[in-house]
Amino acid sequence: MQQSRPSRIDPAVFWPAMFIILGFVGWGTVFPESLSSISKVVLNSIIDGFGWGFVVSSAGFLIFALFLALSRFGKIRLGQDDERPEFRTASWICMMFSVGMGIGLMFWGVAEPIYHFDSPPHGQAAPRSLEAALVAMKYSYFHWALHPWAIYAVVGLAIAYFTFRKGKSNLISAAFTPILGEAASGPIGKAIDVLALIATLFGTATSLGLGAQQINSGMNFLWGTGVSNGIALSIIGVMTVLFILSAVSGVGKGIQFLSNMNMIIAMVLLAFLVCIGPTIFIFNTFTESLGFYLSDLVTMSFRTAAFSDGKWLGSWTIFYWAWWVSWAPFVGVFIARISRGRTIGEFIIGVLLIPSGVTFIWFTIMGGTALHSELFGAGGIVDAVNNQGAAVSLFALLAQYPFAWLTSLIAIFLVAIFFISGADAGSVVMGMLSSRGALDPKPGVVVLWGVLAGASAAVLLVMGGLQGLQTASIIAAAPFLLVMVGLCVSLWHALLDELEEGREHRPVTASAAPETENVEAAGLVPDAVSI
Repeated sequence: MQQSRPSRIDPAVFWPAMFIILGFVGWGTVFPESLSSISKVVLNSIIDGFGWGFVVSSAGFLIFALFLALSRFGKIRLGQDDERPEFRTASWICMMFSVGMGIGLMFWGVAEPIYHFDSPPHGQAAPRSLEAALVAMKYSYFHWALHPWAIYAVVGLAIAYFTFRKGKSNLISAAFTPILGEAASGPIGKAIDVLALIATLFGTATSLGLGAQQINSGMNFLWGTGVSNGIALSIIGVMTVLFILSAVSGVGKGIQFLSNMNMIIAMVLLAFLVCIGPTIFIFNTFTESLGFYLSDLVTMSFRTAAFSDGKWLGSWTIFYWAWWVSWAPFVGVFIARISRGRTIGEFIIGVLLIPSGVTFIWFTIMGGTALHSELFGAGGIVDAVNNQGAAVSLFALLAQYPFAWLTSLIAIFLVAIFFISGADAGSVVMGMLSSRGALDPKPGVVVLWGVLAGASAAVLLVMGGLQGLQTASIIAAAPFLLVMVGLCVSLWHALLDELEEGREHRPVTASAAPETENVEAAGLVPDAVSI
């Protein structure tokens, strides 16, 4: 059983990260144009020179996760062999989905299919055609389902395994012990944790910026408040206070309660659109789009700029893979925090397949309803997005159905709650990373990181709006991608070592036991799985 650890800050992680982040916030506050221009140069260099790395790595993470789930390693428990999950499966799924993607799905659920419908990726269809609608759904699934959740899964699995199975601290660096040895707790390990902390902050800031933009658009739709950076910054300020209050209440209270409420309200909104919208079209869209996505999954997974539209890849696929990687430290650590007692197979199936299924349903209902409007109904959503930006897309859709004021108000509330729960988890995880892996960091540290996340989101919005948010995500994610590859290598070594240790300690019998019995003798087969 893991021993309790002091929650004091680790100066070797806290101060370098603080220096870098305060430097960024100060630079963006005093010289926003300078920061913006230099960031664009760095961004272009990463996309042009290393975009292929994001593509290959993301596909590799998916393959690795599926292999572990289906192999003998899937029966290893994330904890002691007799432990059982800390949270109920329903709450576990709600929390990881709310933290992992909630705010992004609210922002892009209508906007992304509409963008691809208006301008199909790689010229695969004529704009605004039936074929373009199918391509739009396929790429929306691609960017939001299996690949991003595989990125979360490998980080979360490595942290959970080393924390709860091996008794290591709840840190990214601790998972490198099999390949770094003592160096994992030295300068190299501290540097890894600093990279994770910075990636977490910018991933959180990107989410805050997107949420603020969408809330601003919803307020303008309902009350004509106008859309401006000033209003968005005020929203960030208010939401930052709220998510800090939630964060200091703890995972079992604030985050769990908000996440459960999120999913219930979101399901009600989706059910409303299914019942009052193009019901049959939605079901048909789900069936055909899912088949199209699965049939082209390998091709899409390995598409690079060599023979494709590099600019489009940089703006969409590579941006998304980088965004998920920048979120991976905090979502991975958070998922690990709530997954104690589950098996590796249960963990991966739960993290990979269940949220992906919800994502398919979400985009089918939100995006499919919007596409039906453009193809056979009133239309106008494409023009609204082109003229007013992606943040208005959901409200432009809801305006075409009864009770638009009520559903739009519910949508704003959902965005706000997803905003709070996601940023809440991010600030808690940053507190963990800077406090030697403490599962319950001190409230003052959590508050500090929450304030810095809000300040960074404000700087990014002023620096360049949506483009500024995307730029920060990719730049912060590039170095952490290498850390993720190292995590996979380290986890693989540890799993092989555990299997070998089990074989060495199994009872000697006159006849060789079958392979499944060998694994049982190693203590790797738990009791009944509770999913």
